[in-house]
Amino acid sequence: MVIRLDKVGKSFKDGNTDRWIFQDLSFTINDGDVIAISGPSGCGKTTLMNMLAGLLPIDSGSIEIQFEDRPSFQLKHLNRSELLEYRRSDVGYVYQFFNLVPTLTLKENVLLPIELTGRKHLTDQALSRIESLGLESRTNAFPEEMSGGEQQRAAIARALAHGPRVLYADEPTGNLDAKNSSLVVDMLWQEVASAETTLVIASHSEAIQERAKKLIHL
Repeated sequence: MVIRLDKVGKSFKDGNTDRWIFQDLSFTINDGDVIAISGPSGCGKTTLMNMLAGLLPIDSGSIEIQFEDRPSFQLKHLNRSELLEYRRSDVGYVYQFFNLVPTLTLKENVLLPIELTGRKHLTDQALSRIESLGLESRTNAFPEEMSGGEQQRAAIARALAHGPRVLYADEPTGNLDAKNSSLVVDMLWQEVASAETTLVIASHSEAIQERAKKLIHL
């Protein structure tokens, strides 16, 4: 899967004036890329990630998704149900604040994307990822019973469970201490490589930026 951004822009209303967060943003995400999105707070990193994932509309330009095995499309041309299918099938997302369902156990959270997509054949692989992320003893724990590092590792396992083609990670270490940050980054790189998934990661971390194959600065 290849993702092409052509002169993409996002704005917000300030009274009667359109204020642009960014404009004319163009770059390509190739299959297997590891791309870091950098920039100061408020520059639009999270906004861009949400646009790429189909969670926010774009206000100018285009984001085209190209496949080898099915027709390409532009995100702005998809209706609501088509966007939902794109997010469920092709996209994994790791949030800064974990976003685990509080009433579900770790195992139930991880398997949730499989339940939503019906990809039951990926269940064993998802359970194996729980083990490789060092969470096998925590499968029946609820989010409030887990540390921040454990929750973020669970979020990584959940984001990859349904076999997405691209994983977006928005400041995945922003809410962790240095030790857990290093552990989560190492495991994220390991799991993405194992799953052969494209990774786009927004982060202030210089260590993460240095590990990426490409760097996009906003």
